[in-house]
Amino acid sequence: MKEVDQQMADLQSKHSSSFVEWVPNNVKTAVCNVPPKGLNVAGTFIGNSTSIQETFTRTLERFNQMFARRAFTHWYTGEGMDIQEFTEAENNVRDLCTEYLKYQEESTSVDGDSEYEDEVIVESD
Repeated sequence: MKEVDQQMADLQSKHSSSFVEWVPNNVKTAVCNVPPKGLNVAGTFIGNSTSIQETFTRTLERFNQMFARRAFTHWYTGEGMDIQEFTEAENNVRDLCTEYLKYQEESTSVDGDSEYEDEVIVESD
């Protein structure tokens, strides 16, 4: 685990201009010592960048489609959840998307028009 944390710290130092200042501690790591069946090793990386708002937006659209039909809500209300909590969650995700979009627009206007300017390429040994 220390090796992974050190590699991530080195990556952040080397590419510090690609990491935004307004998200402190923006890299978290977790190590699973058991790879999927048939593989020697596996890895997943999820980065906290403004592009994640696209995923949140797609998820919100699908949620709205299902919630409009009240699909699966009986499982949650049967456990004591109120229907109003679904609406609250929807509003929270919508606010999160709006905030990410705001930061994306700000960084685009400051950094220029390059679509791939913030892309970080990690080389492995």
